[in-house]
Amino acid sequence: MKVILRTPERKEIEVRGDRKLKEVLESLDINPEGVIVARGSELLTLDDTVRDDETIEVISAVSGGAR
Repeated sequence: MKVILRTPERKEIEVRGDRKLKEVLESLDINPEGVIVARGSELLTLDDTVRDDETIEVISAVSGGAR
């Protein structure tokens, strides 16, 4: 699968095989609590399976507030 990282710079990585999203993030050493992941317009959960022929985007979740 193609994994597009936007954390915050853009980087593309190839990961082989069908895997649960949780496994993909673990293999890339990415904390799932700090990102959201999309396949097209669909947001994914850690239990979703990503197939080898798909592309997903891993987007850094940024939070903040007013002072």
